[in-house]
Amino acid sequence: MVEREFMGFPARAEVTPIPNLFFASIVPQIDDIAELKAILCAFWLASSRRGGNRFVSFRELVSKGWMAESELRKALAKAVERKVLLSLEVEVGSKSEEIYVVNDATGRREVERIQQGKVPQMRLLFDHSTRVEKPELTNIFRLYEQNIGLLTPMIADELREAEKLYPWEWIESAFREAVALNKRSWRYISRILERWAVEGKGDGKTGRYSKKGVDREKYVRGKYGHLVRR
Repeated sequence: MVEREFMGFPARAEVTPIPNLFFASIVPQIDDIAELKAILCAFWLASSRRGGNRFVSFRELVSKGWMAESELRKALAKAVERKVLLSLEVEVGSKSEEIYVVNDATGRREVERIQQGKVPQMRLLFDHSTRVEKPELTNIFRLYEQNIGLLTPMIADELREAEKLYPWEWIESAFREAVALNKRSWRYISRILERWAVEGKGDGKTGRYSKKGVDREKYVRGKYGHLVRR
């Protein structure tokens, strides 16, 4: 069978929504193309659902023919271990079935409905995901997207580096300072962190002091005082 040449996407083609955090945080960690294909297929099928029931069955994933069944099982296991997908075993009618849910807010609500027996004709047999939990609030990527804007790969790299260099309390405080001053940019936040690293965070302030109450003499005391113009 001769494959037709791809001629490009048509106008107004349907799209599959995927969180930016997936590209910024998860994709750089994936080194198995089968795992990536399994995750993308799950995103695609789940997004095609209308209303509730955003879960995708193993049978549906197999039916797409993207890979052999054994390879798909291994790929899905990796995606579940990475917590990109949540996996449940349920009983539908008299048959057991493996289903997968994207680990986003909608997917977690779907899992809770299944756990609580609120999905008609479906009974939970086993939860393969160790725990269905909300993402860590201490996630610097989420903090950025909530307060600054969309992530880019370059910014994601800088955020990862910042997590290694600075205490989490500093990062949160720097974001709060930037938002309060309406300086919503990573460049501004990183400068706050750099200043604290050099000068010390002290009482939690960023070094932006009002003129009132400033001890001007402290700048001319010490061994470098002769370099400061009075």
